[in-house]
This record gives sequence, C-alpha cells and structure tokens, in this order.
Amino acid sequence: MNDPFFRSGVAGLDRVTMDAGLRTHMQRIFGYMAGGLALTGLLAWITAHTVLAQMIFGSPVRWLVALAPLGFIMVMNFRMSTISSSGLKTLFFLFCGTMGLSMGAIFLTYTDASIARAFFVTAATFGAMSLWGYTTKTNLAGMGAFLMMGVFGILIASLVNLLLVSSMLQWMVSVAGVAIFTGLTAWDVQRIKQTYAESYGTEANDKVAVYSALSLYLNFINAFQFLLSLMGDRRN
Repeated sequence: MNDPFFRSGVAGLDRVTMDAGLRTHMQRIFGYMAGGLALTGLLAWITAHTVLAQMIFGSPVRWLVALAPLGFIMVMNFRMSTISSSGLKTLFFLFCGTMGLSMGAIFLTYTDASIARAFFVTAATFGAMSLWGYTTKTNLAGMGAFLMMGVFGILIASLVNLLLVSSMLQWMVSVAGVAIFTGLTAWDVQRIKQTYAESYGTEANDKVAVYSALSLYLNFINAFQFLLSLMGDRRN
C-alpha cells in the first residue's frame, strides 16, 4: 500500500489488473526503445561502411544530419496534443534513423571492438538501473531534479570546452555524463511507472509509451557516447 503506483491506481481496478497492464505498458516502451536502438545502430554501421560516409561527413550535409534529430524532437513536442499515436511512432523511428546517420562517425573514429565493449557495458548498466527504478519504493523525484540540473551543467561545460579544448575537462564531462544519464534511467523508469495510471485505457497511453521510449533511448545513447569517449580505442 506504500507503493505510489498502487495509490494512484484507476478506480475499479484491482492490483493484479493494474500490475498486468503496467507490465504490458513497460514491455511496449522497451520494445519501441530497442527497435529504435537497433535502427540507429544498423544505419550508423551502414553509413560508416558505404559511400554515405563521404557523402555526409565530407560535405555540408553533415550539419543537416546533425541537426535533423533535434528537429524531429521539436516536432514531437510541439505537436504533442494534436498528433496521432501512429504519427508519433513514425516520427520516433525517423528520429532514430537520422541519429543513426549522424552516429556513423563513431565507426570512423573508434574501433569496432571498443564500440561493442562500450555498448555492452552501457546495456548492462542500463538494465540494472531500469530494474532498480522499477522495483524501488524510494521516491527518486529529488534525485531526478538534481540530475536534470547536471544535464545543463555538462552542456555548459561542453560548450566551454569548445574554446578551451581541455582533455581534463572533457574527461570530467564524460565521467559526469555517464553518471547523470545512468541515474536518469532509474528516475525515468520510476516516473513512467507512477504516471501510467493517468493515461490508462486511452490513446494517450500509446503516446505516453512513445515519449517514454524516447526518454529512455536518449538516456542510453548519451550514456553510451560518454562511456565510449572514456574507454574507446581510436583508429590509427
């Protein structure tokens, strides 16, 4: 009874029904996220190993590819109330696809072995933090607010380092980035669990699943990239 998810349940539904619905909801979210990651990884590998690498990174097109994901996120947020759930899913996978095009650069920068190593470490950590966020009875709201402040902090530090070009500052930003986005994973999973009842049985529930998948996807991608910058072996 101390579980905030149970206290916010839908009237007339018992705990068993709510738990079953929540498991289905979470499976859908992680399914979307996994599909998005698979699409991103596949397109990143194809981009780096085909003529697309020269077409994108050897021309001004790289700026378009780099900014396109931001454009998709803005459309998804600004049209949140009017877009259909199917349209939102399409935008999500288009976003993941353009992320794949831009992330093709990592296959040109780092060895395949170090990319695989960073990916599996990120996946293991992500899984552990997701499980903790789902099962813990501790309210993580305060931690989430602190971590969101940290996101702005590493963004500012990264911009400053564009001028300083300090390897030490870059190392500190990478360490902080791994810690922050790993922590945000647990916070996001708990937040998803606690807000599930608010959209139960409506089309909004499908939209919530896509937006939740986007949040977890971004946590994973950011943690992976920061970890890769720490432990990745660069190509000669």
